[in-house]
Amino acid sequence: MIEAVGLQKSYGRKPVLRGLSLRVAPREITLLVGPNGAGKSTTLKILAGLVRPDGGGVRVSGHDLLHDRLAVQRALAYLPQNPAFHPHFTCRQILEFYASLRGTGRDRIGFALESTGLQECTTERAGALSGGMRQRLGLAVLLLPDAPVLLLDEPGLSLDPSWRRRLQDILHGEARAGKTILVTTHLIAEWNGVAHRCLLCRDGQIAREADPANLPVDAEDFATSVAQPAAFPPEVEVGA
Repeated sequence: MIEAVGLQKSYGRKPVLRGLSLRVAPREITLLVGPNGAGKSTTLKILAGLVRPDGGGVRVSGHDLLHDRLAVQRALAYLPQNPAFHPHFTCRQILEFYASLRGTGRDRIGFALESTGLQECTTERAGALSGGMRQRLGLAVLLLPDAPVLLLDEPGLSLDPSWRRRLQDILHGEARAGKTILVTTHLIAEWNGVAHRCLLCRDGQIAREADPANLPVDAEDFATSVAQPAAFPPEVEVGA
């Protein structure tokens, strides 16, 4: 479970988040969509404990981000928009490194390689990988710790259509296993009938909740609305 209330964040004098609140439930894939600059990536970085909010509260798997950031980070796995790896390390070396950081068994390395189709690329150096292969390696790192919460920032941009569909299949399997999954994407229409929920982010707030079975091609094609979705019931308190 992810719960956030009243998130605020500015960079210098530029406000990015203006009281954003959301709830993401287990066993579901929730999309966070919106135009460039709406605050989607900043939201994910705050939830991952990588950026400190100026205000508001976050709980991830029952842990309060402000008071126990390490517990929050142990409960999640995060795939950034452009994953970067040491160019001279092989795929297996990179997975072994991250497995050691997360205290993950070697069996999870085999699972991650198989899930992402990288079994034949274990000795390939990261610097020689194409953009799509590097994204698949990032997905493999995401899957390593079997974390209950998955955060993915634009995971499909470097993947070809067949692997974008494979990514959706992988995430559906993780959701069925009880994971809480939050995905930002500009490839909105490809998630029609795939995601369980879709939240539209505008001007640093959740503007509305959209029908996940009737998604447009572009975020600008959503009907404008300032109605707050039933994404975070007011009786829930975070950071109290």
